[in-house]
Amino acid sequence: MRYRLRQFIVNNFLRQRKDNGSSYSPSPYKMAKSLYQLRRAVLQNSKDAVLIIIGILSAGFGLKSFLLPVKFIDGGATGISLLTSALLGWPLALMIVLINLPFILIGYRLIGKGFTVKAILAIAGLSICLAVVDYPIVTSDKLLVAVFGGFFLGAGIGFAVRGGGVLDGTEILAIYLSRKLGTTIGDVIMMINVLIFATAAYFLGIDNALYSMLTYLAASKTVDFLIEGIEEYTGVTIISPKSEEISRVITEKLGRGITVYKGAGGYGKRGYVQEDQHIVFTVITRLEISKLKHEIEMVDPHAFVVMHSIKDTRGGMIKKRPLKH
Repeated sequence: MRYRLRQFIVNNFLRQRKDNGSSYSPSPYKMAKSLYQLRRAVLQNSKDAVLIIIGILSAGFGLKSFLLPVKFIDGGATGISLLTSALLGWPLALMIVLINLPFILIGYRLIGKGFTVKAILAIAGLSICLAVVDYPIVTSDKLLVAVFGGFFLGAGIGFAVRGGGVLDGTEILAIYLSRKLGTTIGDVIMMINVLIFATAAYFLGIDNALYSMLTYLAASKTVDFLIEGIEEYTGVTIISPKSEEISRVITEKLGRGITVYKGAGGYGKRGYVQEDQHIVFTVITRLEISKLKHEIEMVDPHAFVVMHSIKDTRGGMIKKRPLKH
């Protein structure tokens, strides 16, 4: 397999050079780099495919085993599909495709071809799953249906998003309308869901609409949990004349990596101060905030500390390294 990949890369280089009228042969470095990039691409696409398949199976389980038997709906494009299917009696597998198709076309214009291909495969996979897979009905208790139906549906949507696809095209529409109307994406999503649940209350009854809202809350929280990650991170910026000592505390006692910026003076209690100073930045988990505050307080009680939440991290020294004893 490794030989075939290497041979493919060599042939590709030679083909490109032949088209340009050159007999240049690629260097070992360029061959190794291309092979590495190809491996990374194959690995990433395989990982995305697995996540999307898990998402499809989870969403199908939430829909057929929980929501469909009691006619509960969700928000967004999935909610519109469920509502239309309940009112007209059309198959949900068909409605999922028809409702999401305009959103996919908008996504092609806004996001690009790669996203569109994954979105089409994910939604088509969900439609096939709903039509073919025979899921059992787990429970008829309405509260359990609302909570766990929303959980499995949200997990499916979240896994699909982590894989670079989408099972619900509402956010694509929200991005498009927010640009046209000058509103935020959250406001557009809220308006869409208000219309969906108001329609559900009129046609399906108040009780079903209220349970459907509970389903939507469970699904949206699950999606946030999966997309933002299990472990929430906090970015901390520290400005102090004792930045070197604080840096040692963070790396040695907390086991976290740091980034040090060079800064100039600014306005404070003493007015304008023209002096160079170092600014320390680190990323920690929310469970370590209290310990970091304590350590900074011990070094410099007057240090200026700014914290902000981080949804996701990649690369760098995010994982804790072994602490010094």
